Amino acid sequence: MRVRIAAGAADEEAAAIAAALADHVGETVEVFVGEETKPTAVHDTSSGRDRRIDDGSNAGAEPVDGGADTELGPTDRERRLEEEIDDIHAGGPEKYKDQLSDEGKLFVRDRLELWFSGSDNALRFEDGTFAAFDDWHPRGAGTDSAADDGDRLPADGLITAAATFEGRDVHVMANDYTVKRGSMAAKGVEKFLRMQQRALKTGKPVFYLMDSSGGRIDQQTGFFANREGIGKYYYNHSMLSGRVPQICVLYGPCIAGAAYTPVFADFTVMVEGMSAMAIASPRMVQMVTGEEIDLRELGGPQVHARESGSADLVASDEEHARELVAQLITYLPDNADETPPRSDSKPPANPPAEIDGIVPAEPNRGYDMLDVVSRLVDEGSLLELRPDYGTEIVTAYARIDGRPIGIVANQPTQRAGAIFPDAAEKAAEFIWKSDAFNVPLLYLCDTPGFMAGSQVEKDGILEQGKKMIYATSSATVPKQTVVVRKAYGAGIYAMGGPAYDPESVIGLPAGEIAIMGPEAAINAVYARKLGAIDDPEERERMERELREEYREDIDVHRMASEVVIDELVPPSSLRDELAARFEFYADIEKSLPAKKHGTIL
Repeated sequence: MRVRIAAGAADEEAAAIAAALADHVGETVEVFVGEETKPTAVHDTSSGRDRRIDDGSNAGAEPVDGGADTELGPTDRERRLEEEIDDIHAGGPEKYKDQLSDEGKLFVRDRLELWFSGSDNALRFEDGTFAAFDDWHPRGAGTDSAADDGDRLPADGLITAAATFEGRDVHVMANDYTVKRGSMAAKGVEKFLRMQQRALKTGKPVFYLMDSSGGRIDQQTGFFANREGIGKYYYNHSMLSGRVPQICVLYGPCIAGAAYTPVFADFTVMVEGMSAMAIASPRMVQMVTGEEIDLRELGGPQVHARESGSADLVASDEEHARELVAQLITYLPDNADETPPRSDSKPPANPPAEIDGIVPAEPNRGYDMLDVVSRLVDEGSLLELRPDYGTEIVTAYARIDGRPIGIVANQPTQRAGAIFPDAAEKAAEFIWKSDAFNVPLLYLCDTPGFMAGSQVEKDGILEQGKKMIYATSSATVPKQTVVVRKAYGAGIYAMGGPAYDPESVIGLPAGEIAIMGPEAAINAVYARKLGAIDDPEERERMERELREEYREDIDVHRMASEVVIDELVPPSSLRDELAARFEFYADIEKSLPAKKHGTIL
């Protein structure tokens, strides 16, 4: 408190007033005399001492209490606060911290140091450090009173902060696994919700560094079913979806409610040897179904990378997880109102002149589409997502001439590039996310179309194919489509064909566009006529002629002649052609019909 009294008052009078007021209001009081800009007397409630400020006019004066002048600075009160903060930062009981090294993972504060230290990185400030403080830390009893207590709840086991990551401002949440195994309770839930709600206001990305066993069952009152309880996480995830990038890294078992955060995130990284996520623990699974299974088999990284598709990337260790996120965020803007950051252009790892030699003329011969991609994109810029799931389609971020792009490419090495249900689902989600964050799309088409058969029907080929076509149709970012080789059936629709409003459809010399391939077409149209030919040699000759005639009809040159495609280009110039087209169409405006939203996804 600051008080000003009339000019002419003596120093002793100022000191007496300061002491009396301080005792009355319970806080430090500064007394100013007349128009003086410095206080004449200060009474500090923490020390109970009076101080006079010597500005040269009080030469020879002594403090009221007869002691030496005391300089302003940290008091015992502040020092106690710093000790309490240090105690909170120490985390849970030491026995739990000791277990972390056995599991190959870092203590949460060390993890934050790994992520947010060094050039272009900083942990800016933290919120809710003292959450649940009164529930475990008896104030005034000393910082060591609960040091080995299993009921320690520093920060309620969850850290929320603002940080700078690789030069980008982000919101951060991190579980402290030493506190009740990273479980969530009322105060931690409140911190989590506040962080999400603030991210909606700031328009900055959110990082979830997850290591949680789920809700704290023995403390569920007050956070589980409440309007502002743990269920609100997923409402906020949904509101943030498509607004700002949400990136989740899993460092341990995330079970039940905790497992929804990684699947709601736009991008999820699991760490080999330590991560897992599942709707229920192995113990609960056995109780409900009788199935005996360990956590790794139930929901480990390989399960979600290969089978469910819930993991976008799998890291080998903690350092690798950070590296993957550092690369991923370079392709993404801070929010949906911005465009992805450009980088300096780099030449491709391999010369574009080799592309034509990679792509076979025969439509049924396999080759690796990534060999084509490496000759189109800037060296070192390729980041493939979900590489082990739906492998018939490649989804990846990369750069062409420094510009971030999203690549959707058929993979002829995998079942001839036919589109299976999981591949269609993967592509649809990737297209949807890329469009949300203004990442232009490049389709590299070489597919016989959607796979047929009883099993894929049971697996939902129509349902998942519908989603891929819908995502392609609704994307408003610049789209370029390249017919690398075969584009048969509805495959050309899903892969951004002429009917789907791409900015360009470009053909390479081996390209073919048709309802179906030559073999299937001849069998469908001429099966009866060919079957009537008894001479095998004559039948083979007829089949060959029909096949050649059909291929002439579907050849990309015919498509260019009829202006089905926009341009037919030499493969060695494809990179330059794409760079020019993405640059030219960078600011294109597209609109969708007025509606609340579509019903497909």
